[in-house]
Amino acid sequence: MADDKTISRDDLKRKIEGKENFLLVETLPAEKFNQAHLPGALNIPPEQLKQLAPQLLPEKDAEIVVYCSSPT
Repeated sequence: MADDKTISRDDLKRKIEGKENFLLVETLPAEKFNQAHLPGALNIPPEQLKQLAPQLLPEKDAEIVVYCSSPT
């Protein structure tokens, strides 16, 4: 069962800088991802979720952080 939580920007920054073991997924269109994205992020646009998620996120127990564009 999924354990949905919110992570702060500062906590995410610490995870990235500390090279923690987690998957980072950006859910914006490929054009936006190609312009800029967080280090190590994978791109899974919402309209391709069903096709790409099984390929890019095969480990069911992995910690996954998902982000998109937001002013907050």
